[in-house]
Amino acid sequence: MVCQDRKYTIIALAAGLLLITAASCKKTWEDVPLEQFTEEYVWDVEDSLGVKARGFLGALYKFLPEGYNRLGNDLLDAGSDDAISSATGATDVQRLSTGSFNSINNPDDQWNTCYSNIRKASLFLNNFHKVPLNIKMADGSSAKKAWRAEARFIRAYSYFELLKRYGGVPLMGDEVRQVNDDLALPRNSFEEVVNYIVSECDKAVDSSWQDPIEDSRYGYVTKGAVMALKARTLLYAASPLFNGGNIEAGNPLTGYTNYDAERWKLAAEASKDLIDYNKFSLQTEFKKIFITPGNREVIFAKLSGNNKNVETNNAPIGYASAVSQGRTSPTQELVDAFPMGNGLPITDPASGYDPNFPYANRDPRLTYTIFYNGAQWLNRSVQTYEGGLDKPNTNVQQTRSGYYMRKFMGAYESQTGYSDIPHPVMLFRYAEVLLNFAEAQNEYAGPGQDVYNAVQAIRERAGLNPFQLPAGLTKEAMRQLIRNERRVELAFEEHRFWDIRRWKIAEQVMNSPLHGMRIDVSSSGARTYTITQVLAAKFRAPAMYLFPVRYDEVAKNPQMKQNPGWE
Repeated sequence: MVCQDRKYTIIALAAGLLLITAASCKKTWEDVPLEQFTEEYVWDVEDSLGVKARGFLGALYKFLPEGYNRLGNDLLDAGSDDAISSATGATDVQRLSTGSFNSINNPDDQWNTCYSNIRKASLFLNNFHKVPLNIKMADGSSAKKAWRAEARFIRAYSYFELLKRYGGVPLMGDEVRQVNDDLALPRNSFEEVVNYIVSECDKAVDSSWQDPIEDSRYGYVTKGAVMALKARTLLYAASPLFNGGNIEAGNPLTGYTNYDAERWKLAAEASKDLIDYNKFSLQTEFKKIFITPGNREVIFAKLSGNNKNVETNNAPIGYASAVSQGRTSPTQELVDAFPMGNGLPITDPASGYDPNFPYANRDPRLTYTIFYNGAQWLNRSVQTYEGGLDKPNTNVQQTRSGYYMRKFMGAYESQTGYSDIPHPVMLFRYAEVLLNFAEAQNEYAGPGQDVYNAVQAIRERAGLNPFQLPAGLTKEAMRQLIRNERRVELAFEEHRFWDIRRWKIAEQVMNSPLHGMRIDVSSSGARTYTITQVLAAKFRAPAMYLFPVRYDEVAKNPQMKQNPGWE
């Protein structure tokens, strides 16, 4: 469960950062061989700039979630009802969408990764006091508090990643166990893990730790990121899967053993606190959120160097000037979730939806999220009709649904090729906070004006006209509207996979076939649109609402209980 310790603290993950730091020094020799960083070397009592400690802390960021194409070259969303993998053979992510995984071959098992980061964060928190850091923040306060808050956040975030996958897990606290210690620990309850994450967030959000949100802090944990983690954790805790819908009644590891509406109130208050913090706002243009560094919608993002990876992995395949793999095929279910430009769902007779022109006059976010037939890209129209340049029906990897993913990519509509641009992974952004608040407040108190305001702000930014919601919506009607708004606004950001679980609707949406659009063009140019099945998804309830605990953890630890329905 945890890494074994040695006499010396080995910090392999930080080596790259320390090498970069060393390059700026005049010395041409090493104080200590890089393969043997001792505790004394890292927690240097004379290092007033905290160079070595910063390298250790910086390495923790590396193992935060990657986001794009991280599961065997696929997005996690291709394991939900929003997309499928374009690969024709068996894929890791398809095991998630068809239920063909277990405690040995779970492609999204994050147990070891999270506990490794938890251990390293605790090492930092237990030893950083030795470093005489003499760096000030923009407000004049010591950076020491901010650095400790960063480590505390990363540790709490790792526990959240475990919580949403497995339920209750062993809590280590500040303890860093040694190889000779008793490592056969039982799982803590779901409630205890939630309370621990919230407590750690509260400790990190100290009134003396300022959060000026300067460009120099972009990509670092800030007070806003900590508040966002607390709000998301409480939202999950209040959700049906854990709050009243426990998959095994009376089992404290898999959720609360009772329903309590006050949990929704706590979640709403946590999101409202972040809204009232007034440091973040919606980016004016939806498509610029993901390619404009430092915009005020981004609460916390994992950074990487400029690249063209999202485009080459996921854009349409038929462009000789810019080779792409077209790895992600969005489903018809996701496309149909986008309303018309007037805000009405396509199923509403008054919406103006025309099945013979299915992409006309739609929510502008559709164009910025999904490539459909006729969309503009690299100076020509995308051709996903049968035999088109982007769906040639040859043995090359291509869309299986008639769609490609567009989101997160640069503005290449009129260009002839790709260039290296930022592709930060959005771990928290303000639109999610508004939707978190709207959902929790609606569940607790019904659709008041504050709920309307939060949802309408997002719809207005999207460009819907009118963006206003119908007056007098019931709680149930608002619930469905908010859930759909989350789906289209946060598509491909690793929310849908978890949302359908925490809402406890995965057994409905993932036990139904997933579809795409076949487009045939006649000799006269007439187009025929036919919805076709592209994948027979499968969800085994109730077991698949939580992941199985790794087989080796259960096998070696008699106190480690497996989740219901798994071996």
